[in-house]
Amino acid sequence: MSANEDQEMELEALRSIYEGDESFRELSPVSFQYRIGENGDPKAFLIEISWTETYPQTPPIISMNAFFNNTISSAVKQSILAKLQEAVEVNLGTAMTYTLFEYAKDNKEQFMENHNPVNSTTSISNIISIETPNTAPSSKKKDKKEQLSKAQKRKLADKTDHKGELPRGWNWVDVVKLSKTGSKDDD
Repeated sequence: MSANEDQEMELEALRSIYEGDESFRELSPVSFQYRIGENGDPKAFLIEISWTETYPQTPPIISMNAFFNNTISSAVKQSILAKLQEAVEVNLGTAMTYTLFEYAKDNKEQFMENHNPVNSTTSISNIISIETPNTAPSSKKKDKKEQLSKAQKRKLADKTDHKGELPRGWNWVDVVKLSKTGSKDDD
């Protein structure tokens, strides 16, 4: 079987196994997330597995970069990823996404035994993932904040009072003016 046929079969199996499971999320036909633990559980974590073009003959990309994992220290993340990488090496050449998710579920307590919640303002250095050496990192574009021109800022300042609020009645309709022009039959 070719890698594509293996991937299609595994995709179909994952969809049927995890149908209705709120912890499982299919990001794309080759990328999946699974939340290990219940929502609100301080020891819960999220694993993302992405298949390479030659998966399952080559290892998938396993990541814990999700925002959900911001309270987990990088040492704990690396420990979890290292243990998952060992499982990948054992299962290389076979469909392993389900196996990896179940392995993480079964060993959740062991994985998180050294977990002490970290402040949610973690630095960029805590973002880690395991990638195959021949995979190029995706380029990330920064979102630009919309800038107003001087004329737009002046116009906005003219409309608002000193607190930056619009004056009372700024969108009211002049009722007196409308009533005089609208009822010419009464004259």
